[in-house]
Amino acid sequence: MVLKTFGWSFAVTALGLVAAVFYGGWTAFGIVAILSILEISLSFDNAVVNVGILKKMNAFWQKIFLTIGILIAVFGMRLVFPVVIVAISAQLGPIEAVDLALTDKDRYQELVTDAHPSIAAFGGMFLLMIFLDFIFEDRDIKWLAWLERPLAKLGKVDMLSVCIALIVLLVSAITFGAHAHQHGGAHADKAETVLLAGIAGLITYMIVGGLSGYFEDKLEEEEEREHEEEEAAARSGKPKSAVKLAGKAAFFMFLYLEVLDASFSFDGVIGAFAITNDIVLMALGLGIGAMYVRSLTVYLVRQGTLDDYVYLEHGAHYAIGALSIILLVTIQYEIHEVITGLVGVALIAWSFWSSVRRNRALAAAEGESKDDETEAVCTP
Repeated sequence: MVLKTFGWSFAVTALGLVAAVFYGGWTAFGIVAILSILEISLSFDNAVVNVGILKKMNAFWQKIFLTIGILIAVFGMRLVFPVVIVAISAQLGPIEAVDLALTDKDRYQELVTDAHPSIAAFGGMFLLMIFLDFIFEDRDIKWLAWLERPLAKLGKVDMLSVCIALIVLLVSAITFGAHAHQHGGAHADKAETVLLAGIAGLITYMIVGGLSGYFEDKLEEEEEREHEEEEAAARSGKPKSAVKLAGKAAFFMFLYLEVLDASFSFDGVIGAFAITNDIVLMALGLGIGAMYVRSLTVYLVRQGTLDDYVYLEHGAHYAIGALSIILLVTIQYEIHEVITGLVGVALIAWSFWSSVRRNRALAAAEGESKDDETEAVCTP
């Protein structure tokens, strides 16, 4: 099971590390290994959240997520995205941007760093909306009940998550603009860009998430109709009809997953510059890490981990909320990647331990119930 799921990850790791040695010797090997570990630690919460979406897809779409999806994640987000950011911010052509990334790495890093506020605003708003929509939803299973119960009541107010997200964005843009003007920074004219990027992140979430949710609801309706038709066909002896909407629903859920992965990868791409400004090593290291995150997602789906450890999804969404705030804070202040990674890992570890304790308590209660029943039967 492990080898089947992680086989591609192991192969990509071997190829990536060998390529690193040929490209830059053992120093490059070490950098790629460190970047891989960085990406895995920063994106573990991404894998847990992905599980909640991917488990609704069939084996075909899970395979698409691991093949075409990984190409988008590795080449799109870890290689093409930084070049596109440089091309837009420096008003260069794509070929010039690639040439700059390969020949003038310091200037390339400087341009990506300059674009960080707008990247952080876009990704921060997208992730913040995921977190807010999660905590404002009334759920049967609550992890931190003292917090989630009142928030679920507040969630009955229409568009509350959008209003809060916009307030957070407005405060971030105003604070960033005021700080830049006071210090005469290079970003003094970019407060408006931050605001626009944040709104773009919000719109992207609402469009992609809305379409995904719409087709998911349609799929559920179609499945119910199919179930009714199967029962009717069984009674009349007619063949059952196939569900045709599943492909469209799965496609939009896949699209949602890709945008989600893109938002998660922002901090990894920006954080990678603390280790190297070589785009080739960055793509190799982050690509290997992204592959493991994908494989881990599929493994967790097939193991049914979210069903066994019910608070894991809560912990991952709280980690998303923390990451969104960290991204918005990094518009103005620098936060070390180690802190970002540790916050997510700590929240998920806490939710995992809470799930284990819950399972033990339920097992103990079930054991006591069986003992009481046995005692009642044996008593004359």
